[in-house]
Amino acid sequence: MKRSRILVTAGAAAFALSLSACGGGDEPAGGAAEQAPDSSMSTPMQTPSQTEGMDEDMATPSESADGAMMDPAANLVGPGCEGYAEQVPDGAGSVSGMAQDPVATAASNNPLLTQLTAAVSGGVNPDVNLVDDLNGAQDITVFAPVDEAFAALDQATLDTLASPEGAETLTSILTYHVVTEPVDPTAPEGDYATLQGGDLTVSGSGDEITVNTDSDAPASVICGGVQTANATVYLIDSLLMPAED
Repeated sequence: MKRSRILVTAGAAAFALSLSACGGGDEPAGGAAEQAPDSSMSTPMQTPSQTEGMDEDMATPSESADGAMMDPAANLVGPGCEGYAEQVPDGAGSVSGMAQDPVATAASNNPLLTQLTAAVSGGVNPDVNLVDDLNGAQDITVFAPVDEAFAALDQATLDTLASPEGAETLTSILTYHVVTEPVDPTAPEGDYATLQGGDLTVSGSGDEITVNTDSDAPASVICGGVQTANATVYLIDSLLMPAED
């Protein structure tokens, strides 16, 4: 099936603009976690109940060479890190909380990633479930579109991705967001092989990191360098599209 070209529009960009400048390596502020914003998604892009059957094994945060625990917020980059910390200051979906779990489980706890969680766990298309693959991988990088990125998809595209015929396309799109090696937030630029088989390009640094800048569907990093037990996560403002065959 020929993959649909999806251009994610201003809805995702508005989210990034609403977040204030990144706090770099600052710890997230304390306090109770706020309610996640309503992503206003229509069927079939609905959030499952926190990905049933997901591996719940807990993992310890990364350790330095001398065995000391590393600060999971030490290498955060992007203009929206402070806003992320304010919206999710603590709990399993916070920066420190995500460091405890493998990446699919960590994403399921993050209120900014409910639609991605649905997409990778069979909530969009029952023939597409990548939870075990993602949780079982080691030293990967996930470019994770926030809910507003999915909200920009039109209903016809959602219907296609939810259909039996659309399972291959959805799988291709999702695995294109997974890089098979760590992407260092302090020096992210480069071309990287994805789990889908194609390459993506990361440009810039600090608060101005973009992915596939020269493509028809570029994405900007909202907050990157978020650590999980087995991956580095970059929250991005739109979906990335693999090249058509």
